[in-house]
Formats: sequence, C-alpha cells, structure tokens
Amino acid sequence: MKKLGPLDIYKQLPKTNCGECGEKTCMAFASQLIERALTLKDCPYLKGKNMEALVKLTAPAVRQVIFGKKSPVKIGGEDVMYRHELTYFNETAISIEVTDQMSEEDLLERVHYVTNFDHERIGQHLTLQSVAIKNTSQHPDIFAECVKKVAENTDKALIYCSFIPESLQAALEVCNDQPLLYAATKETWEKVGNIAKEYSCPVVAFSDNNLSELKSVAAALQSMGLTDIAVDPGTYPENLSVTLNSLVQLRRTSMNEDEILNCPIIGIPAAASDPMDEVMAASMMINRFIDLIIFHTIDMYAVLPIITLRQNIYTDPRRPVSVEAGLRPFGEPKPDSPLLATTNFALTYYTVASDIESAGLDAYLLVFDTEGLGVEAAVAGGQLDAYKAKEAMEEAKLTETLSHKKIVIPGMAARISGELEQISGWEVMVGPKDSSGIPEFIEKRWKESA
Repeated sequence: MKKLGPLDIYKQLPKTNCGECGEKTCMAFASQLIERALTLKDCPYLKGKNMEALVKLTAPAVRQVIFGKKSPVKIGGEDVMYRHELTYFNETAISIEVTDQMSEEDLLERVHYVTNFDHERIGQHLTLQSVAIKNTSQHPDIFAECVKKVAENTDKALIYCSFIPESLQAALEVCNDQPLLYAATKETWEKVGNIAKEYSCPVVAFSDNNLSELKSVAAALQSMGLTDIAVDPGTYPENLSVTLNSLVQLRRTSMNEDEILNCPIIGIPAAASDPMDEVMAASMMINRFIDLIIFHTIDMYAVLPIITLRQNIYTDPRRPVSVEAGLRPFGEPKPDSPLLATTNFALTYYTVASDIESAGLDAYLLVFDTEGLGVEAAVAGGQLDAYKAKEAMEEAKLTETLSHKKIVIPGMAARISGELEQISGWEVMVGPKDSSGIPEFIEKRWKESA
C-alpha cells in the first residue's frame, strides 16, 4: 500500500497559493486530493512533468473503472486493503442478472425491480447499480434483441455477459451505453479486446481458478492499449475457500503495486444454485474486497442482508453517519406541543424518530449537531454541552414556533440540564435514557407540568 501524505503531493504543486482551485493554499489542495474531494484538473497551473508525476503518485492501488453513461458505476479505485487503514471510496456494485431466454414478462419484471429498487436505512438510500444480461442462448441476434429491450426499460448501467465475441459485437451495435463487457478469455482476448477498443468500453478478463492465466489475459488486453480492465478469477459457491484465496491474492497483489492485476475484482454469486448459498457467497465476497457482484435472487430476504452488509462496510470510519441538525416536526404539532432533543448521530436520531412516530405523538424534535456522535459520547467529549445546546436552540428560533419554554433533553445528557436551564432561561426536563420511554414520559411528566 502506498503511504501518501500532503507533503508528497505538495512538492509537485506550483506553490502559488492562488486559490483558484477553491482552497486557500496549495497544502490544503494537496489534502483535498488525498480525500478525493478535488482532482488534479482543479489546479489550472499544474502541467508538464509535475502533472505526470502527480498522476502516477495519486493513482489508486486498485485502478478505477467506470461503466454506464446514463447512470455511471464506479468500481475499484481503492487505496487500502482494509477499511480502517484509511477508508473505502467505491462501494461494491450489485448487478442483477437476466438472460436472453427469459420470457418478456419475467425479463421486464427483473429490469423494473432493479430500476425502482430503493431501500432507506438510517437516512441512506440503498440501491442496485446495474443489470447483467447473459447470453444463455449463445445466439448473437437473440442476445442483441434482449439487450435492446433492457436498454429501453432502464437507465441503469449494463453488463453484457457472453464468451462469444460476435454476441458482444451484435449487442453493442444496438446499444452502446458504455457497458462492461464480460468477458475476455485466453481464447478470445484479441477479438474481445478489439471490440472494447472500437466501442470504448471497459472489459473483464476471465480465467477459471488460474491466476497466472488471468494475469496473462489482463496483460494481453493492456498490450492493446486498454486500461479499463476488471478481472474475474472464477466463483465456486460449493467451495468458497478457493474463491476466498483468489480474492485475497488479487487484492494483495494490487497493494504491492502490480501494474497488471491492479484491477477491480468481479464475483458471480449467481453461480450458486441455492439462494442461501448465493447469499453466503455474496457476503463473503463483499467482506473480501470484491468490487462488483452479479446476483440472481431478487427476493427481499436475500437482497436485504447483502445491501445492509455493504452499507455497514462502506461507511467512512473517519466520519460517523449523521443527519442534518435542526428542528423537525412529527405528526401535526401545535405551539404547545412537546419539544424533545437528541443528537445527529444517525442511529440515535432514527431510533428516537421511530419511537415518536410509532407512538403517534405530535411533537417537535430538536437535533443537536454533535459531529455525528451519540448522546453519551457527545456529552463526554464536549460536542454537546450547555452552551452548544443553547446556541442550537437560538438558531432554531424556537420562540417563533412554540408558545412555551420547556425542552426535554435525553437522560444520558442529564449532567448539562442545570447549566442549560440557568443560561437559557428555559425549563429543562430530563427525559428517559432510552427513547422507548418517551411516550410514557410525555403522558405522565409533560402533561403533568403543562
């Protein structure tokens, strides 16, 4: 793994501190490059040898490949093997497979499922990224017709899956939305490589459980001038240890700056005949560096654990998952409705919100900005104290919304209640430590004090 710091980049920058990139200094620009918040093109004075040096220096250990024009999907682009070493940048893409021998009804049902899939969890919308079209008929014209139907019914990125170069060619003639071409083998790499060059498409190199052969295929494609290459080492749902070993070897090779196999990795849990085996294979792959999986089962019992696992792994460990701070209404609150408070840590907020909604309460919820920390941690770390709570209350302009001056703070924040009451002039009530107790608290304590 490359250990890259701002100083490594700063040495190649103009050092003019012109601010045209949007940052005040070149050092700040260097830091933003590492975070991938900015790109080298954002510096108008970066040219020549310095630009060439930085392109090489900032290239990720795993090359990034993008496919799809309407809804681009980024795979690869990682700098570390394990998330805690820095962070992961591009989550595992999930593609649902269809075949060119499905009935039109079944085909469109699966395509619409992928297109419309949107599952909200702790404030994030979890989606499926693409449709993988398999040439099971092994007939170019049938495959092309299927690709056309799919493309007409979705804006999702597409993967054309066929080991027959003529089928890939026929599909691209009817629709070239820069799909991912799957796959080039030791027998077809030249034909598939030429097709990928002609249509400017990324391509997958495939070899079944033979990493030496896989490297040869990838090297052959690179020798043709292709750079947008992913690799598939083969998937064995009945023997996951073989698949696991291949994935780990490939990613370690990338971290050692191998310029041939530093590619995104494709896995196909859809190769499993049993849905539970498919879920297990997909889970293992997401846990072990896979950049894109092709999945078959569309039942929620299979899809939900996969997208949830992916979300958990691909959150940034440096930044807690948070929601926007501010005042939120629940139900149909009135000026005399209760005012509750919590932090902007997503898990805390959505737990509190769920308890308020399930109880059918008409209330306001003031969300404090605690930099994404939960109540107890924020109080202990100073992200939530009486003065910051008072500032949040003033920014929310509560007196314009409410006819009273009472606020219920979380039980875990009881230590700030006295000081907050003194400096704000509000009555501060200490609520339950667990938000499940809010309905009973409102019924007994709030209404009694009204």
